[in-house]
Amino acid sequence: MDISTVIGLVMVVTLTVGSILLSGDLGSFIDIPSVIIVFGGTLASTLIAFPIDEVKNLGKLFKKAFFYKSVEPEEIIEQIIELANIARKDGLLALEEFGTKTDDEFMKKSVMLIVDGTDPELVRNILETELSFLEDRHGQGQNVMATLGTYAPAYGMIGTLIGLVNLLKDLDDPSSIGPNMSVALITTFYGSFLANAIFTPLSQKLKVRSGEEILVKELVLEGLLSIQAGENPRIIEEKLKTFVPPVIRNRIG
Repeated sequence: MDISTVIGLVMVVTLTVGSILLSGDLGSFIDIPSVIIVFGGTLASTLIAFPIDEVKNLGKLFKKAFFYKSVEPEEIIEQIIELANIARKDGLLALEEFGTKTDDEFMKKSVMLIVDGTDPELVRNILETELSFLEDRHGQGQNVMATLGTYAPAYGMIGTLIGLVNLLKDLDDPSSIGPNMSVALITTFYGSFLANAIFTPLSQKLKVRSGEEILVKELVLEGLLSIQAGENPRIIEEKLKTFVPPVIRNRIG
């Protein structure tokens, strides 16, 4: 579980609810028409903007934001160096056993390509193409979440306009002013809260996760191509260290 996502969400909910309780009644912030306008409208517009299969993946996107098993770059670098030493000692074919046992599909594919004697340029083209399309798929998920964050405040404003129209229409009825003004203001609150507390931050978190995953795979790509080229393990280590910040470099080895 991603602890920063959980802590951030708990903090924003706690601070918001706490502020409401300190200043008034929580029940006055619950309004069913406002929920329908903001939640329903936001989802509906997202369905218009994206294919239904993309929207159906929202559950997976939320899961990835909260539950994500990250792989530390230093672990991959150390693993690559270990493979380089094996290849230097016993040849590239000795890496086949590792390739069949690893659970990392990208690592497995990379190892098996070089074990099979595939041309290095072709290996690079295949793996870079896979990385490119992986990044595109991640970007599509980020766009869906960001779009939700864009539409939520807009539907908050639509709800506000609906409330104001009803308010002005029944201005001569004092008893209608309160309910109509409530819908007008609460929809804006719902839209702003959803956008700034959930959808936009989660979109950014997905972007960060994508960057971390792409970095790890780039380390695998460059490391295994260097092994295939017969480079010295020490040189490979120094090359891969350039991909990561100094604080991570100091932890390697």
